[in-house]
Amino acid sequence: MRVDKYLWCIRYFKSRSLATQACKKGAVRINGTIIKASREVFPSDKIVVRKNQINYEIEVLDLPKSRLGAKLVDLYRKDITPKEAFANSELLKFAKDHYRKRGTGRPSKKDRRDIDDFTKPDGEEE
Repeated sequence: MRVDKYLWCIRYFKSRSLATQACKKGAVRINGTIIKASREVFPSDKIVVRKNQINYEIEVLDLPKSRLGAKLVDLYRKDITPKEAFANSELLKFAKDHYRKRGTGRPSKKDRRDIDDFTKPDGEEE
């Protein structure tokens, strides 16, 4: 089975074309090598998929005949993603929320001045 079809079948991507694009971008590796979407997958292969800034590590247990329900996915793959990967994504979320909450509108005049002061090179004045 092709790797893009396998990733679609085990519900890592919503469509096969998204799985193919991920392979073209180099976000999918099998046993440590970047692969094309047409690469065949075999049981006992280790797949690393980079998605949402997390490297998901999957071990292929068996090949499904078609797309699976969410409850049956664990019969065909073993998720060996380290817990630290998910913890790092949580820290990344906190780093993005500097001090303004999302959806609070435009920056105030004071916020704009602070941003300008922060982005100016040292020693430069208006």
